[in-house]
Amino acid sequence: MLFNSLSFLLFFPIVTIIYFLLPHQWRWLHILIASCIFYMFFVPYYILILFITILIDYFAGIWIERSEGKKRKQYLLISIISTVLVLFVFKYYNFFIDNYNGIANLIGWNYSIDALAIILPIGLSFHTFQSLSYVIEVYRGNQKAETNFGIYSLYVMYYPQLVAGPIERPQNLLHQFKRENNFKFQNFHRGIRLIIVGFFMKLVVADRLGIYVDSVYNNADKHGGLSLALATFFFAFQIYCDFAGYSSIAIGASRVMGISLMTNFRRPYLSKTVSEFWRRWHISLSTWFKDYVFISMGGSRVKTKSKLYFNLMVTFLISGFWHGASWTFVIWGGLNGLYLIFEQMIHRVHTFLASVKFFTVFRIIYVFVLICIAWIFFRSNSIGDALMITKKIFTSRGKLFTPPDPEILIYCFLAVFMIIANEVFYEMIYAKRRIKRYTVLNNAYMIFLIICIILLGVFDGGQFIYFQF
Repeated sequence: MLFNSLSFLLFFPIVTIIYFLLPHQWRWLHILIASCIFYMFFVPYYILILFITILIDYFAGIWIERSEGKKRKQYLLISIISTVLVLFVFKYYNFFIDNYNGIANLIGWNYSIDALAIILPIGLSFHTFQSLSYVIEVYRGNQKAETNFGIYSLYVMYYPQLVAGPIERPQNLLHQFKRENNFKFQNFHRGIRLIIVGFFMKLVVADRLGIYVDSVYNNADKHGGLSLALATFFFAFQIYCDFAGYSSIAIGASRVMGISLMTNFRRPYLSKTVSEFWRRWHISLSTWFKDYVFISMGGSRVKTKSKLYFNLMVTFLISGFWHGASWTFVIWGGLNGLYLIFEQMIHRVHTFLASVKFFTVFRIIYVFVLICIAWIFFRSNSIGDALMITKKIFTSRGKLFTPPDPEILIYCFLAVFMIIANEVFYEMIYAKRRIKRYTVLNNAYMIFLIICIILLGVFDGGQFIYFQF
C-alpha cells in the first residue's frame, strides 16, 4: 500500500481509531494484522518471505541469549548468513549471474547461467537490516531476546516503517509495543503535522521535480549540459523530498498512536561537510553502517590513517551496493567514500573554515555540488550514461530543455524555492525554539501546505524511489 494512495487515506484513520478503542492487551495484534494487510497490498505471497526471516531471527535471538562462548557466535553467524542469503537471492543473484555471463562471453566461454525470473520484494533490504540489528544487539547484550513471537513479528512488520524505514533498533522500538498509549492531543497534533509535511514533500516537490528529471535522464543522449545540470539539481531535491517525505509520513502515523520512531533526516543540504551530510541524511541507515560495519572494522580508533581510509571506503562501497545491484550504486558509494577520505586529509582546512562564518554559505554550496556529482551515478541508468552526463555538464552547454508544458519548469523552480525556504526557516528559527511550536502561525502554515498539496500536488500514485531498495 502506498502512502500517497486513497487506500492509505482510508487505512490510516480506521487502523488508528480501532487501535485506541481496543483494550491495551490486544493492540499489538491489531497493528500486526494491519501491517500484514498493508504489506500484502503489493505482492501478497511475498509476506511468506518476511515470515521466514522473522522465524529465523526470532529463534536465533533466544538461542543466542541462552548460549555461552562459541555457541553464541555460531547462532549469530547462522542468523546473519540465513537472513542475508534471502536478500542475496532476490536482490543480488541476477546481478552476479549477469556479470559472470558477461565475463564468460568476453573470454569465449560457451557456458552461461540463466537468471532467475523473480521480482525484488518491496522493502526487503530495510526489514533485513532491521532483523539483523535485533540479533546483533541481543548478541552484544544490549537487548533481551523477545520471547513473544507476535511482538517480535510486529517489530519487523510494523507498517509505518515496514517498506522504507526508518530502520529501528530493538531497544528503541520493542518496549513501545508493550507500553499502554492513551490518546494525547500533543501526539495527534505532532503526528498530523509530520504527515502533512511528508505529503507536501512527496506530492508537491518530489513528484513535480520527477517529471522533468525523468524526461531528461531517460533521454540523456538528446540533451545538452545545461539541461542535464538542471535535471541533476532537481534530482537532488527530488530524492531528498521523496524519501524524507516518506519518513515524515511514517514517523507521523506512528506518533499519532504514541509510538516514536527515530528522526531519519535533518536538513542534509545545509551541511557544511560531507561527514555532516551523512549525519543528517538517512540517519537510521548511516548509523546502522557506522555501528555494525565501520566500528566493527575498527572505526576511527585505528593506528594508521590508511586503515581509517580503508574502513571508510569499504563501508561506503557496501552502502552503495546495499542501495542496488548495479555498478552505478557501487560507484556512488565509492565517490562518497573518497569525499570523506579527502576531508580527513584536509581536516585542518575545514577546521579553519569552520571558525570563519563568512565561509559558511561557500561550504554549504561546496558540499551540495559534491553530493550532486555523486547523485549523477545514483540516478543514471548505466555507467555509460553517468559518464556521458558528467562530461556534458562540464564541457557542453546546449539549449535548456523546456517540456511541452512550460508550466512544469515553473512549478519545479517554485517547488525547490519552497523547500529551500522551509529548510532554512527550520534550521535558523524553528529548530532553535525561537517560536512556540503550537502557535496560530504554525497552524496557518500547515493550512498553507494543505492548500499547496491540493493545488500543486501530483496525484498519479507515483511510487516512492526507495521502494526499489
